[in-house]
Amino acid sequence: MEGLIMTLQLILSLSILVTLHELGHFIAARAFGIRVEKFYLFFDAWGFKLFKFKKGETEYGIGWLPLGGYVKIAGMIDESMDKEQMKKPAQPWEFRSKPAWQRLIVMVGGVAMNIILGIAIFTMNIISFEKQYLPIDEVNKYGIYATETAQKIGFETGDKIIAVNGHSIERYNDANSIEVLFGSKITVERNGQESIINVPDTTYRAFKNGQRLYSIENFPTIIDSLLPGRNAEVAGFKIGDELIAVNNIPTKSFGKFYETIHNHTNQKVDITILRDQVQDTLTVAVDSLGMIGFAPKKPDFQPVSYTVAQAFKYGTSDAIGSMIVNIKGLGKVFNGQEKATEALQGPIAIATMFGPVWDWERFWRLTGLLSMILAFMNILPIPALDGGHVMFTLYEMITRRKPSDKFLEYAQIVGMVILLALMVFVFGNDIYRQFLS
Repeated sequence: MEGLIMTLQLILSLSILVTLHELGHFIAARAFGIRVEKFYLFFDAWGFKLFKFKKGETEYGIGWLPLGGYVKIAGMIDESMDKEQMKKPAQPWEFRSKPAWQRLIVMVGGVAMNIILGIAIFTMNIISFEKQYLPIDEVNKYGIYATETAQKIGFETGDKIIAVNGHSIERYNDANSIEVLFGSKITVERNGQESIINVPDTTYRAFKNGQRLYSIENFPTIIDSLLPGRNAEVAGFKIGDELIAVNNIPTKSFGKFYETIHNHTNQKVDITILRDQVQDTLTVAVDSLGMIGFAPKKPDFQPVSYTVAQAFKYGTSDAIGSMIVNIKGLGKVFNGQEKATEALQGPIAIATMFGPVWDWERFWRLTGLLSMILAFMNILPIPALDGGHVMFTLYEMITRRKPSDKFLEYAQIVGMVILLALMVFVFGNDIYRQFLS
């Protein structure tokens, strides 16, 4: 059942993305009077279709092979490789009869639609699910807690974040996003003085599973509540206890305490506490998750509700930021800094990201992310992708010479071979990682 739920989420997400991507091409083509012969979700390989109907000059349908979708634009050399049509004289309603600038707009229509969709989804998620943000000014009342990795770079616990890459920020999330881990310049205030800390573009390697460079947990570790029957309660801890050291290692902040006990999973530790101004030591077992069973007393941070304008502003920046991170990640694969087997993911791996339970917030967040990735991947200058068509059209516009139909046919074949090889690679890599490694 869990596998079915993940698969259904992936199929729904891809159906939305592919349909709107192809709709971008369709709208642009029709706007210039170009005939669109087919509009298909998924591929009807070898002529097999799950569903079809015809309206006007266009056949709409659903194919059986869920690896994308397509619109067949009259007079265009595409994956259909319809050579017979290309042998006939060009008609005024065909793609090849239109000026280069119109053909260029048709080609970028799908990418533009995915960018618009990605921004819309990120904005919708902020309005519907996130709703509020933590102002950086609230965090700066206490300063950040710097992890060991952050300290090696030059951060110190208590630093106040002033700007990222020279731009002042309002949201704490913008100071501690994944994008920051791929290289940035962070302006901090320390002891009344400002300085710039350079975050190397390899910092992301030190953080997995959503961890970040620093946190808001620069506050004393005071027990606010105990989980019944868990190790802390059994060991004798009480509400109001302040935990000041672990195995004689001072823990002045909850961030330091949390990081320290996580290094002692499945072990017993001696925790020094301060209770009613009296110091004592209690021995407690740390479980396999690095916890002992209590919730700390947190500062009264005051979140701020998003306005619609702010939601759009930050939805746009978050969407663009997610694309930039993926571009940087792909760049590291090409320059050899990362292994393709570890960095590239196929449909199986992506399906697992949706999770075994249908969570709409996670579904839309991943769909928005995939929309931005799809936009970037499609604009790459590879024949058979939108970017390949754009590349040849720009060549024509600059040189005033149009590539021959024969050249475009061969280029299309080469592009399709490249994409097929990539598809085989990511599928095989997924299968190996999920079932054989």
